[in-house]
Order: sequence, then structure tokens, then C-alpha cells
Amino acid sequence: MNATSELRPTLWHISVSHYSEKARWALDHKQIPHTRRAVAVPGLHIPASIWMTRGASHTYPVLEIDGRRIGDSTEIIAALEERFPDRPLYPTDPEQRRRALELEDFFDEELGPHLRLLAFHELGNDPERFEAVIERTTPGPLTRIGGGAVAYARTYTGLRFGVRSEEAAEVARAKIVAALDRLEAELGSDEYLVGDSFGVADLTAAALFYPLVLPDEGPLAGDEPPPAGLAEFRAPFEERPGYRWVEETFRRHRHPAGTPATTAASRG
Repeated sequence: MNATSELRPTLWHISVSHYSEKARWALDHKQIPHTRRAVAVPGLHIPASIWMTRGASHTYPVLEIDGRRIGDSTEIIAALEERFPDRPLYPTDPEQRRRALELEDFFDEELGPHLRLLAFHELGNDPERFEAVIERTTPGPLTRIGGGAVAYARTYTGLRFGVRSEEAAEVARAKIVAALDRLEAELGSDEYLVGDSFGVADLTAAALFYPLVLPDEGPLAGDEPPPAGLAEFRAPFEERPGYRWVEETFRRHRHPAGTPATTAASRG
């Protein structure tokens, strides 16, 4: 069915979020015209998501489509595969599909939360960089209060994700290394994680690694330096095959289908 023949889907997202990037990438890969919307103040997306999904989700992204409101990036991709089967992300072979979904789940659970924690932990230790990220990615009044925005963001991320704990950050570092090891082991000498074409496993791994790699095609441009602690952590990985694979996967496959419709409160 033609993606433009029905009401345009709306994606509620957080510009800097790697889980939101996963959903955005799926929409763009399938060339689905859509609207993007974001709340002006971090934290307000939680009650908004709970209300929109009737408690099924408590965070963004949330996709409004065909009268449904779907939270969780994995469920969003599943719905898009059903509604828009062209440019598929799921393999047709049952065994390959099982493996692809298992890898999607692994990176969702064993990489995504830990890289988010470490990124915010290191941003909290680098207020100047944190303020630059807020100015670039957050719509609305938070961008106009300078250092106060950083204080708010540090408090919010500390309460929400426990990012101020150095012990938690050290666990996160180990989890990220393990995920990179798993990525490289699964790839071997192959171009794609499953089968011979780009799919949900590749999209998920690349999208969730973006805060570490910062590819040029990602939400935060690669020419913008990461916080000092994250730059120091990632330096030993920059020549590893998995790191280079993330860069190459963004370069080859992260092509927006076109500028999505936006609202005055949206960015990204």
C-alpha cells in the first residue's frame, strides 16, 4: 500500500536518543513520509508516552499510525514491517529472521542502556560539551537558560538513569566492550550480520552504537567532539573492525527518504 495514501504517521522522538534514531532510520529506510514531534523539556516525554500508549510505554519513541500509538523501537519496526512490507528489514528465511530478532534484542538490552548511561555520565563531567549538545538537539525554552540547562539535564539524567555513579559507568564500559566483541564475532568477514542484505540487526547495532562512534550521518555530527571521558574511552576502538563497520553502515545505508514534516515544537 502506498505510504502516502493514508494519514501521515507521526513519530514522537528525542533528537539525541539512539533508540529514537533506530525508529527514524526504519521510517527513512522504508521511505515512509511522516511527521516528527518532540517535547520541549526532557522528562515531559515520560507522562506523554504513558498517556499516549495507555501505560504500555514510558519513554520515546512512540509512533502514531493507523489510529494506534506504539511505544518501543522494536515494536515500532514490527508494526512498520507489517504495514509497509516494501524495503523489508526482516529476513524472509525463518531461521535468519529468528537470528536477526535475537540480535536486535541483544543490542537493545545489552548495549543501548549502557551506552546511554556512559554518554550522559561523561557529558555530566563536561558541562561545556553538555551545553552544546542541549543547544543543538533540544527545542524550546531549555536552550535559552545556558548553564541552568546543564544543571537541569544533569539532575534529570542522574535521577532517571543513575548516571552520576562511577561504579555504574564502569559496568557500562564493560558492557559496551562486550557488545563490540559480539558485533565483530557475529560479522566475521561478512558485510551484514544476517544474510546478504541490510536488515533489522544491522540497523539496530549501528543505531545503538552511534553515541560512541558519532558517524557524520548520525544525529550528532562526527565533527563535533564527544565529551573528554567518552573520547578517551573510545580511542582504542577506532581502528577495530566493528567501529569501522558502524561508520560504513551509516555511510552506506543512513539516507533520509526526504525531509519529514515537522511541527513548531519539533527538531531532528
